[in-house]
Amino acid sequence: MKGARPPAASAPAIVRLGAVESTQAVAFELAERGAADRTVVLADHQTAGRGRRGRAWNDEPGTGLLVSIVLRPRLALPRLPLLSYAAAIAVAEALDGVAALRPTLKWPNDVLVRDRKIAGILLESRIGAAAATVVVGIGVNLTQRRFPAELEGRATSIALETGRTVEREPVLGALLGAFDLWRGRLEADGFAPVRERWLALSETIGRRISVDGRAGLAVDVDLEGALLLQDGPGLRRVLAGPIEG
Repeated sequence: MKGARPPAASAPAIVRLGAVESTQAVAFELAERGAADRTVVLADHQTAGRGRRGRAWNDEPGTGLLVSIVLRPRLALPRLPLLSYAAAIAVAEALDGVAALRPTLKWPNDVLVRDRKIAGILLESRIGAAAATVVVGIGVNLTQRRFPAELEGRATSIALETGRTVEREPVLGALLGAFDLWRGRLEADGFAPVRERWLALSETIGRRISVDGRAGLAVDVDLEGALLLQDGPGLRRVLAGPIEG
């Protein structure tokens, strides 16, 4: 463990680590010990990092922003998944602000540049007797210039998109600030303003896609965060699932 340094943005503490199995696991351990809301866990490398649906998260040591944020949200339990929308918007705005990229968002939580994945988000929660603890994990490709063969043409990084190296700290600070903003709007004003911003950044809406093998036209996201898929004569609500197309 590298210890804690002065926090970025409004984080009460940032715990900086070298190589760990998973920043998510560390964040939940800290939460169980009473870590404050918005405590951040930052690592140089994950040996067992994971994304949604148990997929492995690939990173080379020191080339990415690997962060998990402890949240004690002021939201009803059914609304907790909406935090992933706030996180996706925050990543997109941070990358635009720091690196002048124009990211788009792929439902439910991938951040793309030129249709290539530059960042991913994992939201996990544990329900306690008194309240829920949520940990949002975010991985951003910063300086990677090569990817495994199976990711070639499907993944990118700030370095590949801009031709320059961007330091981790400015991206982290921009990300935390943007996430505080959009999380605050979600808690204070509901999902409507978050949904509006997410739709403005979305590359999913208006495209024909396939979810769990069923094809349709993605037409909207409803106020509960479900993707609305035009599937024949009616609309199908999709709450989760891998997207193709």
